[in-house]
Amino acid sequence: MVLQLIPVKAHISIGSQKNFRAYFRPIKEKIDAGGLIKYIKNTTYAAYKVMIIWVALTLVISYLYISEAIDTRVMVLISTVFYVCDLICVLIWCPFRLIMKNRCCTTCRIFNWDHLMMFLPIIALNSLFSWTLVIFSFIVWLIWEICVFTYPERFWENSNMNLRCSECTDKLCTQYCRKLKKEDKNDR
Repeated sequence: MVLQLIPVKAHISIGSQKNFRAYFRPIKEKIDAGGLIKYIKNTTYAAYKVMIIWVALTLVISYLYISEAIDTRVMVLISTVFYVCDLICVLIWCPFRLIMKNRCCTTCRIFNWDHLMMFLPIIALNSLFSWTLVIFSFIVWLIWEICVFTYPERFWENSNMNLRCSECTDKLCTQYCRKLKKEDKNDR
């Protein structure tokens, strides 16, 4: 989580670092302000649909814990399963792409929401450990969201050259994205 708060050059996906100035390479043409506003509105709408679904799931899990249908071990296991699901989303296939309508993690509006999504369910444990994880992941999420609205051009592939398939250097690039990368280079 700490590495999502500081610009780091190695071992971190550009999708997680695009909020930093160091990873913003403006496209030479003038930015289409109308297109950027439309992009931010659409992706924010989709992002908060994901958030509503996730909060609802968290409330159900918390209710099960509070009603003693599941215990602390199961809550920790659920958080671990969410961690594995996050890895699957990044490495294999992401169901959130259906809602977000993005092509890959690099352009994903909710890329740095991962820790909050992983740890939010364990808030019901009401321990120093769970609160520390949730609060710190909330800080990462809040900074991300502030950057989305303060520097929206850093998050849009039509204004940030580093987010284009043709410029992708991410080791997490999937077969689908490699195909798009070839098409993007051929279009030039």
